[in-house]
Amino acid sequence: MPAYPSPALQRLVLSNLAAQSAEQISLAALPMVAVLALGAGAAEIGLLAAAQSLPFLLASIPLGLLADRLPRRRVMLACELLRMLSLAALLAGWLTGTLSLAGMAVLGFLGAVGTVGYSVAAPALVPHLVERAALARANGRLELARSAAFAAGPAVAGALVAWAGAGAAFVLAAVLSGAAVGWLWRLREPPRSPAPARRVREELAEGLHQAWRQPLLRPMLLTALAWNLSWFVLQAAYVPYAMRGMGLGPGAVGATLAAYGAGMVAGALATPRLLAGLPFGRAVQLGPLVSVVAAAAMAATLWRPGAALALLSFLLFGAGPMVWTITSTTLRQAVTPAERLGRVSAVFLTANAGARPLGALLGGWVGAHWGEAACLLLALAGFILQAGIVLASPLGALRRLPAAG
Repeated sequence: MPAYPSPALQRLVLSNLAAQSAEQISLAALPMVAVLALGAGAAEIGLLAAAQSLPFLLASIPLGLLADRLPRRRVMLACELLRMLSLAALLAGWLTGTLSLAGMAVLGFLGAVGTVGYSVAAPALVPHLVERAALARANGRLELARSAAFAAGPAVAGALVAWAGAGAAFVLAAVLSGAAVGWLWRLREPPRSPAPARRVREELAEGLHQAWRQPLLRPMLLTALAWNLSWFVLQAAYVPYAMRGMGLGPGAVGATLAAYGAGMVAGALATPRLLAGLPFGRAVQLGPLVSVVAAAAMAATLWRPGAALALLSFLLFGAGPMVWTITSTTLRQAVTPAERLGRVSAVFLTANAGARPLGALLGGWVGAHWGEAACLLLALAGFILQAGIVLASPLGALRRLPAAG
């Protein structure tokens, strides 16, 4: 296997940066266009968001099965081409004046299918491109690219829509998606033995069994579920709480939310040093522990309102979970047989996606009955739970990456 970083990995990182940037720009631009051009309200924006998130529940498992049957590069190419075509169709609809809310929802759904396919296949491809000892560094580079897209994409989309109109945002997103296709086209995936023909039910059961029965994967899955539930409880309450409870204006609220992306970048940059100085298992546990501190900082605004604590909270929410994402993905790649990686990644993605709407609904219900302050305290309890899961697991005993699955 070529030395780290291999040309194939560099092309995957560049493709990931372009693909994630295209996704973030389109995700931010669509609701702005819906409001400004079509007069959409909260209900319509909610339906649009649901259409963009539904593929994570519906398509993760089928695309994970495909990623274990077919070359992962081919799956990623097909899915990124689908996203590029959906963005081109959005641009065409905008230019011709035929774009509707229904059309935006359908095209947003198709673009999200592309995101799902890319997301389940990329982690399964990485172990074929770098040596085992370089997995964490490779994942760190991929997550740094994703963090940069999260930090810059929404701001770029907002600026383009404000200064040059929605068409410019759709053009840039489509060009970036095309660049992601180009980098993938130049990537050469090492050949794999063809998967034996089996029933879909058997393959799916094998992936679910691996994710649940493996003693290191199960606590990671439960931790991720609890984290996403808690995060979306907090997300459901934060903006109304910040504006009504803390008296922050739109600019201050936007600045606190932007700290999340900055924290992601900081976490991705810090992870190599943390892995060099800590036992691997302690580095895995660090992310959930930082999330508890972040949630406590947010809860402290109930007694000391202000943007400073909220900004600190989002900065930590970006940094800690980024360390978790890199280390947990690396561990999942290490303990899962290569032929099952697509399915296991899909199980994790489906579980996370399923927890998000549940968390948002729970946050909305709690907020409606007991107020936004109760949501902050409930989220804190949830983050304490997810840290407890990971601290009570065998993960902390890992000094280094375990033997291959």
